Amino acid sequence: MVLVKSELIAQLQKEVDILVHLASKIDRSNLDYRPTPKQRSIIELLRYLSIMGPNLVKGARSKFDVEAWQAATKAAEAHDFDQTMAVIASEKDTYAKELGGMSDADFRSEMDNFDGSKITRGLFIVNLVLGGHVAYRTQLFCYLKACGRDELGTMNLWYGVDPPPPQK
Repeated sequence: MVLVKSELIAQLQKEVDILVHLASKIDRSNLDYRPTPKQRSIIELLRYLSIMGPNLVKGARSKFDVEAWQAATKAAEAHDFDQTMAVIASEKDTYAKELGGMSDADFRSEMDNFDGSKITRGLFIVNLVLGGHVAYRTQLFCYLKACGRDELGTMNLWYGVDPPPPQK
């Protein structure tokens, strides 16, 4: 296996930390920013991220529940920025709890993928949850840059920290 369970959990928790770091760079006057009319706004993107990972993990553990997803989406839509960020921050514990209880056999067992194919639960979690975090945090980073946060760079995007001050 490329990742062991503890590494997968740690990487997902790191993704939460990076997302929280990037969200700390948001000027709240830009929460409704969206690059085009059909794209999510910053607050809509964060609300989506508050449900995406945990609900996909639950779907991987059992069967994807469309009604539960819709209910979570509706609840997230009612959250303000602070409530949304509290939910996102709590995902670190959610990932540890939900994935910590899975065995290696659970990760290797097959499930139905959204495209009708079969996929192992582990690969589903890596592709959709971990990959989703990386993709959507990059989208948030691009939104921040478009809103004038030119000082943000590689360290912010990939490590969730501000770069050290330049050497003189």
